[in-house]
Amino acid sequence: MKFKPEMRYYILLTVFVLSGIISAAQKENTLLRQGNHNFEKGDYKEAEKDYRKALEVNKESVKGKFNLGSAVYKNNNYEESAKIYANLAENSVDRETKSKIFHNLGNSLLQSKEYEKSILAYKNALMNDPKNKDTKYNLEYAKMMLKKQQQQQQQNKDNKDKKDDKKDQKDKQDQNKDQNKSKDQQKPPQDQKKISKSDAERMLEALKNDEKKTMQKVKKEKSKVQVSGVEKDW
Repeated sequence: MKFKPEMRYYILLTVFVLSGIISAAQKENTLLRQGNHNFEKGDYKEAEKDYRKALEVNKESVKGKFNLGSAVYKNNNYEESAKIYANLAENSVDRETKSKIFHNLGNSLLQSKEYEKSILAYKNALMNDPKNKDTKYNLEYAKMMLKKQQQQQQQNKDNKDKKDDKKDQKDKQDQNKDQNKSKDQQKPPQDQKKISKSDAERMLEALKNDEKKTMQKVKKEKSKVQVSGVEKDW
């Protein structure tokens, strides 16, 4: 059977494309297996590198994204793992895989202490797999941690309010002290004693005597110093 030149071209192109796809798939699977091997050894950093390389080959790989999220999570980068799983949850996958994605998303959010969001993620996981005992346990744990967090926040708020009240009371006390001090300064000294009439007369007589002595002293001093007058032409 002979093919026209055009048909031969399309056949060769198809074979080339298919071989490229097969080669890429093989490379992706090799990197995923290598990543899984490192993950099982506990070498999560190397596993993360392998999964990222696999995603360079196939950016849409659900396995690659899921495994990358797990490696990133094990490397304590919970914020990034949460982003990976949140994006992956939008993919169209089977219910079992969807449940696993939401379960891991809940774990990432739980580690980041975003308890309300983690509760929602666990609920979504149970909607896809109601029998998952691990998810049920984690959901109850997240609820407990949320309650503790809310209690702690309320306690911190109460402590802050008490501290602010004490500060306001102290400010008022200081203000009252300043006002009382100002009033005290305006009052005449309390240690001043009233002077009797006889004492006042004696003090007045003493002042008069001192004044007489002073005037006498001034006159005496003036008699010692003679000021010369101007000469007159008359």
